[in-house]
Amino acid sequence: MFSAIKRAFSTPDLRNKLMFTLAIVAIYRLGSFIPAPFVNYGNVQQCLNTGNTSTSGIYELVNLFSGGALLQLSIFALGIMPYITASIITQLLRVVIPRFETLYKEGQAGQAKLTQYTRYLTIGLGLLQSTTLIAVARQGALFGSNCTVPVFSDNSWWAISLMVITMTAGTGMIMWLAELVTERGIGNGMSLLIFASVAAGFPSSLGSIGVQRGPETLIGVIAVGVVIVLLVILVEQSQRRIPVQYAKRMVGKRTYGGQATYLPIKVNQAGVVPVIFASSLLYLPGLIAQFNGPDASGKIADWVIWINNNLTQGDQPLYMVMYFLMIIAFTYFYVSITFNPEEVSENMKSYGGFIPGIRAGRPTTEYLEYVLSRITLPGAVYLGIVALIPLIALTLLNANQNFPFGGTSILIIVGVGLETVKQISAQMQQRNYEGLLK
Repeated sequence: MFSAIKRAFSTPDLRNKLMFTLAIVAIYRLGSFIPAPFVNYGNVQQCLNTGNTSTSGIYELVNLFSGGALLQLSIFALGIMPYITASIITQLLRVVIPRFETLYKEGQAGQAKLTQYTRYLTIGLGLLQSTTLIAVARQGALFGSNCTVPVFSDNSWWAISLMVITMTAGTGMIMWLAELVTERGIGNGMSLLIFASVAAGFPSSLGSIGVQRGPETLIGVIAVGVVIVLLVILVEQSQRRIPVQYAKRMVGKRTYGGQATYLPIKVNQAGVVPVIFASSLLYLPGLIAQFNGPDASGKIADWVIWINNNLTQGDQPLYMVMYFLMIIAFTYFYVSITFNPEEVSENMKSYGGFIPGIRAGRPTTEYLEYVLSRITLPGAVYLGIVALIPLIALTLLNANQNFPFGGTSILIIVGVGLETVKQISAQMQQRNYEGLLK
């Protein structure tokens, strides 16, 4: 492994790409610790050191994807989350708006237009999320009840506006850095920045478990983590290969087609998106309850109490059940809009391809739908179980905030890591090397 890495850095153009990628990641991590204007850095650190900081739902995801920059209230506080949300919305709009679907089918030019729409939407979501973040921080709800010191040195309207503009500009800069990595570096820039953010939290999380629960628990957590990583790698690499045969075609004096290949359908076809959907949707009841405080007599509404008792804490059975069921539902929904059996069948038919034993056209579409529905169920259950691992750790170890081997974090680490290694290996094999992994 180390010799393969040495060979990768000994190739000039590949070394330049790797060094460029590492430099961009370093800039991104540096920006995560630069506080936004009028943020009282000392008071923020005091709130973080109280040990009672808690984020939930969408803020937990933003803090995860920003590498802790959210709670630092830095210029990169929003991280990559606005772009992820914008990308998901753009994909969903392809189902609702025919124009978006037409652009997607137009090839590179149409997809470039969709990318531009995604950028505009990212800036809009950055404005919205930065405004909400600052409002929540001003109310003292971001760091928990024990933090009573003000986190902003100036609460005037122009100071708040400058903070919103700065955080939104930070989101735009992250998007630009990610696109630079995609063009000039190794792998997908957005995925690598998310990978760096998630991986940055692992040492502190493991250290906190060791301090709070002792070295025996830390060793047990690492052992469980290794097993979870191996199982996740196994499932992420698993796929159903549908054989496809292409008929021979004569074009002039040349013969095309005639080869046999396969159509791969992954067990986890939806990736981490259903987990993000479910977490975001489950956060909404708590957010609504948060803005409905006590009335004039100091009484809290019964429905607010019920939401706070059942839908805001991950160790509640109702929360776990709803989280699991919503992940399964969103997995089916997302797979249905990202993999179109009818479109795949038509593409196969137009190029003279067919599945052995299945007639082209409608029978092929029905067969693909049948296979997809059967393989989506274990993938959805797998996602639900992996997402529940931190909540189970909260119940058993009281370490939800520090348990790194589960949920979105492990899915991102494994998925992006595998994809990046594959790309490095492919580039090394183009230069007659063995590759990064044998």
